[in-house]
Amino acid sequence: MGFNNDKALRINSSNNSQGSSSLFINLSHRKLFYMEHYGCESNKYDFEIMLANLESAGYERVKNPDYADLIIINTCGVKKPTEDKILRRLWELNKLNKPIIITGCLPRINLPAIKSIVPNYSAVMDPFTIHKIASIAKRAIEGEKGIICFSNKPIIKTKMPKKQTNKYIKTIQIAEGCMGACSYCCTKFARGRLFSYPKELIIEEIKNALEKGSIEIRLTAQDTGAYGIDLGYRLVDLINEILSINKEFRIRIGMMNPTHALSIASKLIELLKDPRVYKFIHVPVQSGSDKVLKEMKRNYTIKEFKDLVKSFRENVSNITIATDIIVGFPTESDKDFEETLKLLNEIKPDIVNISKFMPRPNTEAASMEQLDPKIVKHRSKILSLLATQISLENNKRLIGLEFNAYVTEEKIDNEVFLGRIENYKPVILKGKDLLGKKVKVKITQAFPRYLIGEFIKVV
Repeated sequence: MGFNNDKALRINSSNNSQGSSSLFINLSHRKLFYMEHYGCESNKYDFEIMLANLESAGYERVKNPDYADLIIINTCGVKKPTEDKILRRLWELNKLNKPIIITGCLPRINLPAIKSIVPNYSAVMDPFTIHKIASIAKRAIEGEKGIICFSNKPIIKTKMPKKQTNKYIKTIQIAEGCMGACSYCCTKFARGRLFSYPKELIIEEIKNALEKGSIEIRLTAQDTGAYGIDLGYRLVDLINEILSINKEFRIRIGMMNPTHALSIASKLIELLKDPRVYKFIHVPVQSGSDKVLKEMKRNYTIKEFKDLVKSFRENVSNITIATDIIVGFPTESDKDFEETLKLLNEIKPDIVNISKFMPRPNTEAASMEQLDPKIVKHRSKILSLLATQISLENNKRLIGLEFNAYVTEEKIDNEVFLGRIENYKPVILKGKDLLGKKVKVKITQAFPRYLIGEFIKVV
């Protein structure tokens, strides 16, 4: 089922002649829903499960909420600006006076905020109950209000049908939750403790995706490096089994915290040398200060992080290093911030995701004395300028080089495409009928977040 915006579908059959009544009665019984998605790759995985669940139950998705019988918003709550954006959107949609279901992480993280904006919500659902979306949707359309559908028991999502939103990119969640206890993080309230999915089921899902034409497999979790600890094996064991599949594809390994990356680094380095694994690693350091890391409860030192990055760089040529920084943690002094700048200048990561610290509900850091927002804003600006400069310098080194790229997205109708080279850096290129193909490109221009490439040939 696709999108349908035909207003005629909403005509009441009672206003028509007997001869055309049956046609309009049939159309009026179609259940139309409007759905928006926010958040990480794991949230996207949940989104695709809900889409498939609803469509198999006879629901049809529409592009315009005005035509829907039901509105569903799949939320994220990890950052305050994202929460504020979602709450504003809920406020706008609530004015349509339609049943609204709020799913995702935010209901577990800040239900009072949702209730204040949408006091007449139909239902709220957490990540452990997404398989019930069709039955909850039915109750919502029938007029029920205030349904709270939460569970403390994780579910294995690998076998659930999904509505893949990009034929060539398959996102696969390999675990729910994490083993950390970071003092600033609220995601643990929504996703819980580590719950790894059996690798046999993950392999089966990957094989099915490859048979249907996927060429990029994105492994995702709150911490991919922790995968399998609760089952008696590790992420590297899973990747080894994936690489035994006799197909051409590429694997993108999702974010892993330094603590667990350190414990599998040597084996992971060998896997990153395989041409089917993107030479890409995302290890969030969060601060350049050991003092702040301790207060964040991050369980590694700056020396350990630098040694980890050094090992990847020395052993995997052309690897992309991505990291995250939280600016303005409550205990961050001027000296701590200077140590973060020093760290970035030393390791020169290709990608730095910068977040201004904002307290999240029920976290330890929320009860700490907060820094002046002006200081946080100033530090964020300085850090952003440095990170952008480093990213641009790193990307400029690729100008003139040739790479093979997997083309996974069409940006302008059969004219401009997006591909990923061996280290997962995005390259924009012009051509015809390139989607889903492996091509050779020459890098001609570089920007902080992407490259421009000249199409040479299909490989």
